[in-house]
Amino acid sequence: MLAANKSNLALLIDGDNVSSKIIDDLMAEIANYGTASVKRIYGDWTSPHLKGWKECLLSHSITPMQQFAYTTGKNATDGAMIIDAMDLLYTGRFSSFCIVSSDSDFTRLAARIREQGVNVYGFGSRLTNKAFVAACDKFMYYDAMNPEPEKSSAPSPHRPLDRAAIEGLARAVNGSPCDNENWVNLADVGDYLSKISPDLNHRNYGYQRLRAFVEASKIVDVKIKTIGDKAPITLVRLKGYNLSA
Repeated sequence: MLAANKSNLALLIDGDNVSSKIIDDLMAEIANYGTASVKRIYGDWTSPHLKGWKECLLSHSITPMQQFAYTTGKNATDGAMIIDAMDLLYTGRFSSFCIVSSDSDFTRLAARIREQGVNVYGFGSRLTNKAFVAACDKFMYYDAMNPEPEKSSAPSPHRPLDRAAIEGLARAVNGSPCDNENWVNLADVGDYLSKISPDLNHRNYGYQRLRAFVEASKIVDVKIKTIGDKAPITLVRLKGYNLSA
């Protein structure tokens, strides 16, 4: 088994479950995690509903994998993806897998890949089953990948921070290393958030920066600290939010 390159990714797309309209944003997002040396999309290419994908495969060097729909439903495509994923996993060449689907059938696959010490980045719609989301190291929703709001003069649409976001943030601050005045490095909070909930990241709530996300929660104080000629760091501290409330 070969040693995995730390930036070598395998990209597997469920063509039956994903619109081709996301491809540009998806590829830009995946570039943040490394280089996808394997890029495959699965589906029945005799079906007209995959026509949109045919027009963008060459430009992104994505290999179409044919799987006839022998039975009603999408199990044939899912099964082919799972088998290929396991074959790729056992080569030991990949540090991470990117699974693009909203289908909960990939929950066990994601968990199995992580058991091997390999990262799993999931991408799907907001209707994605929470079990699949939780099985990934990080999960990004399609509508959160589009960078256009940041370029626009209009403000980005922010999703209200729900109870899960507030409680997750409080746990992340509580669980991160702090100084004797309970100030925590914001970078540590971000790392902790991704560990306790793969989809609990600021971009999924419409924020381009983690600091803006935590400030919107209104449960933390924020300050900037500069030490010598080093770059300033952002520190946060809970205002007294009660997790049991």
